[in-house]
Amino acid sequence: MHETKSIWNKPAVMISTAVFCCVLWGSATPAIKIAYDLFQIPASDTASRLVLAGARFQIAGIMIIAFGSLLKRKLLVPKKESWGKIAVLAAFQTVCQYYFFFTALAHTTGVRGSVINASGNFLAILAAAYLFRMEKMTPRKWFGCIAGFLGIIILLGGFRAILAGGNITLAGEGAMFMAGVFFALSGCCIKIFSKDEDPVVLSGYQFLLGGIVLFLIGILMGGKLVFHSFGCVLNLLYMGFISAGAYTLWGILLKYNPVSSVSILGFLNPIMGVLLSALFLGEHQEAFSINGLIALVLVSLGIIAINAEHRPEQEAEPAS
Repeated sequence: MHETKSIWNKPAVMISTAVFCCVLWGSATPAIKIAYDLFQIPASDTASRLVLAGARFQIAGIMIIAFGSLLKRKLLVPKKESWGKIAVLAAFQTVCQYYFFFTALAHTTGVRGSVINASGNFLAILAAAYLFRMEKMTPRKWFGCIAGFLGIIILLGGFRAILAGGNITLAGEGAMFMAGVFFALSGCCIKIFSKDEDPVVLSGYQFLLGGIVLFLIGILMGGKLVFHSFGCVLNLLYMGFISAGAYTLWGILLKYNPVSSVSILGFLNPIMGVLLSALFLGEHQEAFSINGLIALVLVSLGIIAINAEHRPEQEAEPAS
C-alpha cells in the first residue's frame, strides 16, 4: 500500500518530480553524444565507448547505493542469493543494453535515437505477455504498441524506406532497436526478481557490476578515456547522475503514489529526448519535421495507452 501522508503525495510535487526525472532521462542521448566530442571518441572507436559507458555506470551504481543507503539509513547490501539475479540484470540491463545504446548514438541522430529507444516500452509489454506470461494483452495495450511502432516507422521514412535501406544502418537504428529489446527483457526480469529483493539494491549493484564489466572489456580491447578538459569530468558525473538521480526519485514517487499515476508520465521521456537533442545537438530540422512530430505524437500516445490501465499488483520499472 502507498503512504498517504507525505509531501510526495501532493500532485504538484509528484508531477514536477516526474517531469524532472523525464528531463534527466531525456538528456541522456545528447549527453552521450556530447561526451563523444568532449572525450574525442570517433564513431569507429568501440573500445573507448565501452570504457566511457563502463565508467558512467560504475558512478551511477555507487550513487544509487549511496542514495538508497541514506534513505534507508543503513548500507544497502544484497542478499547472498541475490547475486545471481544481479549478474543476470547486469548482463541484460547494463552490458547488452548499453553496448547497443552507446554504439547506436555514434551512428545515428539524437532525435532518432530518442524515438527508437522508446520501442523498449512496447517490447516490454509484448515480452511480459508472451515470453514471461506475467500479464495479458488488452485492446488498449495493442493499440499502444501499434501506435508506438507506427510512429517509429514513420520517423524512419515509412515501410518503403525501411525495406530499401534508406538512411538506416544496423550500427545506428538497428543497434538502438536492440537496446530496446534488452531494456524489455531486463524490465521483465526486474519485476520477477524484485519480489524477493529491494529493486534499489538490484539496480545499484547491477549498474556497478555491469559498469565494471563494460569498463574492463573496453580496456582489454584497447580503449581509453582521455580527459581533455574539466568539462569531461562534469559530463561523466552528470551521466552517472542521470541514472542514479532519476531512478531514486522515480522509486520514491512509486512508493507514495499509485503506480498508474506515475508511470503514465513516462510518455515525456521521448519528448524530452527529442527536444533536448534539438536544443543541444542542433537537430531542429529532424525534430520539428512533419514526420518527426507525427512520430513523437504516436510514440507518446502509445506509452500513455499501455500505462493507462491501473494494475495495482505490478510495479512500473522506470527507465535507466
